[in-house]
Amino acid sequence: MKKLIDHEITLKPIRFRDKAAWDAVRAVNRDWLSPWEATRPHIDSNTPLPSYYGMVLQLNKEIRALRSISLGIWLTENKNEMLIGQITLGGIIFGAMRGAHIGYWIDQRFASRGHTTRAVKLLTKFGFETLKLHRIEINLRPENEASKKVAIKAGFELEGARNNYLHIAGDWRNHITFVKENPEIK
Repeated sequence: MKKLIDHEITLKPIRFRDKAAWDAVRAVNRDWLSPWEATRPHIDSNTPLPSYYGMVLQLNKEIRALRSISLGIWLTENKNEMLIGQITLGGIIFGAMRGAHIGYWIDQRFASRGHTTRAVKLLTKFGFETLKLHRIEINLRPENEASKKVAIKAGFELEGARNNYLHIAGDWRNHITFVKENPEIK
């Protein structure tokens, strides 16, 4: 997977050598992210989460299979590159559907600066132009105002609601769905 670049924002696969940066940004943002983080339902709770290295191996396997593309969001300031978040084009389906969904998180210290919106636009462009997807969704919790703004600013339109859609913060949560369609795919 090549890098996707928009000025000072770079999207690229997370590597083994990024562990310290990933651990640091996740630790600083634990409380900020916990209300929005996917959790596991009781049925899955006894299966241990993978280590960082196991996660990177799985992410790379998913990229190679074109099932999911998970990338670090890197910001370059004063010649320093910092990991500020992660974005995923997941659930990639070809054939008659040609669709996927986008999920993301951002370091609180870099929120509300347009970085997430730019990352969503960049990954959406890749999905439409390179993968030739027809439809990309962003599913988010209705109370997540910041994510709503990202979806709208990235050109996604509200499509509807999904009740008890994902297991988030320890329970099944309602989500709203924003959609963007590729006008080039007929």
